[in-house]
Amino acid sequence: MAKKSKEARVQVILECTEHKDSGLAGTSRYITVKNRKNTPARMELKKYNPILKKVTVHKEIK
Repeated sequence: MAKKSKEARVQVILECTEHKDSGLAGTSRYITVKNRKNTPARMELKKYNPILKKVTVHKEIK
């Protein structure tokens, strides 16, 4: 039986926080990777939102 490996690098989805409040259709999401050992907390990055046409804060979901 193979061992289950807990990878240090995992794929995460970042979703715009301001877009939900705007009431516009669609969502702004980005996929990135993070090192679970170095950053155990949820990530928060400033990314471009093409629907709002400005840079906004995107938080990790799920």
